[in-house]
Amino acid sequence: MNSAESTFTDRLLGRVRLSGLLSLAAPVLAVVFAGAVTSIVLLVSGDPPLETLGVMIDYGTQPRSIGLMLNSATTFYLAAIAVAIGFRMNLFNIGVDGQYRLAALIAAAVGGAVVLPGPLHVALIIFVAMLVGAGWASIAALLKVKRGVSEVISTIMLNAIATSLGSWLLNRERLAVQVGNNIGTKPIPESGQVPGMAIIPGTEYKVFGLIILAVVVGVGYHVLLNRTRFGFDLRATGRSESAAVASGVNVKKMVLIAMIMSGAAAGLIGMPQLLGASYTYSLDFPTGLGFTGIAIALLGRNHPVGIAFGALLWAFLGTSSEILQIHEIAPEIVQIMQGTIVLSVIIAYELVHRYQITAEQRRVSRELASGTPPRAEGASV
Repeated sequence: MNSAESTFTDRLLGRVRLSGLLSLAAPVLAVVFAGAVTSIVLLVSGDPPLETLGVMIDYGTQPRSIGLMLNSATTFYLAAIAVAIGFRMNLFNIGVDGQYRLAALIAAAVGGAVVLPGPLHVALIIFVAMLVGAGWASIAALLKVKRGVSEVISTIMLNAIATSLGSWLLNRERLAVQVGNNIGTKPIPESGQVPGMAIIPGTEYKVFGLIILAVVVGVGYHVLLNRTRFGFDLRATGRSESAAVASGVNVKKMVLIAMIMSGAAAGLIGMPQLLGASYTYSLDFPTGLGFTGIAIALLGRNHPVGIAFGALLWAFLGTSSEILQIHEIAPEIVQIMQGTIVLSVIIAYELVHRYQITAEQRRVSRELASGTPPRAEGASV
């Protein structure tokens, strides 16, 4: 390699490192800014920020709290991955919330109606959940590719329909049975349950056994998007549909597949809770996880590792908020911080994006002024 090639390579590596550092700095600065805003709110309300943070950290690092945090993070992670699949394709699957709730309801009903050998029973329940989630998401996908209906509008409407359909199905005349003062699907037999794991020293509280499923989904998501031709086509379509069409990608087919995959991943969101704790879908089954997944996917920038950190942060904030009321601190302060983080990270990523564009324009201008032909980032010398 001659000196010109060496200089170009060093500059390229330097720009790649700077871009990576800026991308990493964006969410960190967003969290710091959210902490500053929250501190101001606490001071205005008469609560000491540092003492409040200390209370949250002390409670959040206790063994049982760590177990609660890991369980919450498991469902948050699956929700964020489901959203991120659509985001990487530039699709906004706002319907993840309805997809996972309807999938959990029907999967719970099927799981409670049959008795099979353990692994087969669990596999059937998970398969039904993924199938229902994918089927519900495919409605929005077909509306988009066939009629050009925005997936944002259709998935929001499908959320409302899924809620109403779930309420209709969760009736004693259909899929539900009376369980004390509550109603829910017939309990899933032991063969369809996934035992928790007591892996945290100092407590007998068990972590969802399906935390392993979340890890597998994260690894599969990374491999699919970054190590396969399909993943390349998906990311290329998300960046520029016209460029994807020019390279021979069937955009409509990609939209359909991406939405179905997002829905199938959404079907997994309720499985850790269903198979590891409640064993039935009832009126108190967790809701709103789909919208939480949107926030975490944004915070993690659709990267499996970034999403993991985002899910743990969200779980820590949610778990730690339980102790605030005991100390006469409004637990709503956590919601303020979460909302500020989402808003801040969106602004931070946009500022980083604009800075990178401006820096590239300045680089090209300098090379033109010096008489050196500008070269693309990946061009060979």
